[in-house]
Amino acid sequence: MLISMTGYGSNVTEYMDGNINVEIRSVNHRFLDFTAKLPRSISMMEDEIKKVIQSFFQRGKIEVSIQIAGGQTNAREVHTDWAVLDQYMSQMKMAQERYGLSGNVSVETLPLLPEIFTVTEQEPSGKSLKIPVLEAVRIAAQQVKEMRMSEGQYLEKDLRTRLELVKKTIQNIDEQRPVVINAYKERIWNRIKQHLSEIDEMDYDRLHQEVALLGEKGDVTEELTRLSSHVVHFLETIEEGSAIGRKLDFIIQEMQREGNTIGAKSNDPIISEHVVNLKGELEKIKEQVQNIE
Repeated sequence: MLISMTGYGSNVTEYMDGNINVEIRSVNHRFLDFTAKLPRSISMMEDEIKKVIQSFFQRGKIEVSIQIAGGQTNAREVHTDWAVLDQYMSQMKMAQERYGLSGNVSVETLPLLPEIFTVTEQEPSGKSLKIPVLEAVRIAAQQVKEMRMSEGQYLEKDLRTRLELVKKTIQNIDEQRPVVINAYKERIWNRIKQHLSEIDEMDYDRLHQEVALLGEKGDVTEELTRLSSHVVHFLETIEEGSAIGRKLDFIIQEMQREGNTIGAKSNDPIISEHVVNLKGELEKIKEQVQNIE
């Protein structure tokens, strides 16, 4: 079964009256490229999250985003800088004595003093979050994998259809091949006869051999044979499953090379038309292969 490299998964796990929100996106990439956007409280877990991702995927650009919000996970604490407040009180008492000021400092005055109070978010420790976070990542990763497998089924169906068209095109070219060779030899022979008035005095057998060699220069039998072999190899590789994208990419490059050679060697309009169709299908196959893990 083919596996695509495009997918999406998400999971929301409740934790301490709040929740852990995990989103995973996967797109095409030659290798496994992992990136993570994590809150500070679990930043030390990046390597463990990466190991979870590696257990699910072998290729693709994987982006993991985790948010921790709500409930006790975002509880706030107020802190008082007593040292600074002591200095405020001491300085105000000194000002009263120095200038003969009256009055007392009220509680309502304290919030107006800068840098006395600070509010911070109380985050749970990474250790307490480890199990629920990794489990949420696994659930989201499984969703991505299932989507990639589902997309892979469509890719496989499309590739098999296009390979059948390639096989049919190879057959069409092969059927036209002997007609082209004979016609080419006939054209060469006629041109020779036009320029040689004393043909009977020449080495007739040698001349036929030379004409045959010239005709074989445009023969694409070997290219068609190799191309057919590549098609079989491609289909066999599909049956292997797992991460075969790079292997299929190599095979399709070889198929395109043979297609280009056939086009370069042929000077027949019918074969040229088949080659255009062949190259079109091979290019579409190559585009689809780029999506396979």
